[in-house]
Amino acid sequence: MAAPKQRTLASEASLDGVGVHSGEASTLTLCPAPADHGIVFRRVDLEGAPGVPADLDHVSGTELGTTLAMGEAHVLTVEHVLAALAAHNVDNAVLELTGPEPPIRDGSFRDFYDAVEEAGVVEQEAAAQVLEVREPVHVDGGKGVDYVCAPHDGYRISATIDFAHPAIGRQFGSWDFGERAFPGQIAPARTFGFKEQAEALQARGLARGASLENTIVLDESGVMNDGLRFPDEFVRHKVGDIIGDLSLLGRRIRGHVVAQRPSHAGNVALARALRDHALSDQRPRVEATEIMQYLPHRYPMLLVDRITAFEKGKRIVGLKNVTINEPFFQGHYPGHPIMPGVLIIEAMAQVGGLLLMDVVDDPEDKVVYFMSLDDVKWRRPVIPGDQIVFELELLQFRRGVCKMAGTGKVDGNVVAEAKLMARVMDR
Repeated sequence: MAAPKQRTLASEASLDGVGVHSGEASTLTLCPAPADHGIVFRRVDLEGAPGVPADLDHVSGTELGTTLAMGEAHVLTVEHVLAALAAHNVDNAVLELTGPEPPIRDGSFRDFYDAVEEAGVVEQEAAAQVLEVREPVHVDGGKGVDYVCAPHDGYRISATIDFAHPAIGRQFGSWDFGERAFPGQIAPARTFGFKEQAEALQARGLARGASLENTIVLDESGVMNDGLRFPDEFVRHKVGDIIGDLSLLGRRIRGHVVAQRPSHAGNVALARALRDHALSDQRPRVEATEIMQYLPHRYPMLLVDRITAFEKGKRIVGLKNVTINEPFFQGHYPGHPIMPGVLIIEAMAQVGGLLLMDVVDDPEDKVVYFMSLDDVKWRRPVIPGDQIVFELELLQFRRGVCKMAGTGKVDGNVVAEAKLMARVMDR
């Protein structure tokens, strides 16, 4: 089978209306973009028309919708238009926006899907990036939120939701999008909310544009609108949100997503887990012997055991297994062993140093000196038996000086975070 080609819009199409959360009027114009551009929102109402890439690195919020940010520019509730683009396999587009949020229209994905149909879609010369799931990827979001993405010859989503409200209850649905299920089965499904929560949400700056014209509203008696489009419209809308949020991967997916009580936060967490899966599939794990070829540290100061994911010039994931045999536990503290916070940051810095070694020439002749640390926070203690997973993102690299942002997690919980500045120099 020939590799699929990237796709963009053949022409422009526009929609206007109000944002469901901001309540502000805006116009969204969908425009073509060159190959390898990706999907980028452009806030044309702000000075300089700043761009906000629609990718995982720019997710800034997931409460009642997915928000993207780049500097001071924010875009709220991006999932509906992104789902429509993903349903057409559009890889590259510029989305010009005259306000902080795309118009909600009727609360479904349908108007966005139709706008892409109106603009038309054309293939480009470059090959599309496809994430083929080769083994199950699991995300436990807690409180009953659970995801598994398994191998599948196509793109299928199965979801279960469970709400105490009698008009919703427990609903399940499963659709294979290789059969063009989106336009008829998912696109018409509208977003929904509860009347009793409206005042509290509006006081927090949310749901200010919500109405019976763009939201299914539920009160104690049931649905306040004039009926539903599907008996299970609620789970169908949740599946559409999953499609939109997972498109932030920047890749088409070949796999079967099974979601239990999905949420925007859970969708984004699954997208990040799939990204790590793809990166680890592309590059073999780097073990300690290879790490020592690039880092000058040796026992007892070598604090990286393995690199598990790597994206050249962008990000790296590495881990440190913490055992009771670590020499620092003899004095920190007897009878109550806790890994010193400075060594957690040192381990983070060593992982970051390995990221830099792949963006310079002759890395075996270089060494990384760290210059500063900012916004350092320790969230919880690290004890024997823990495995710290460090993830670092390269923010800037100029003239041998770089800035990175890093986090360390144990069992998915953040134990430390920091921003680091370093210089790459000859040994």
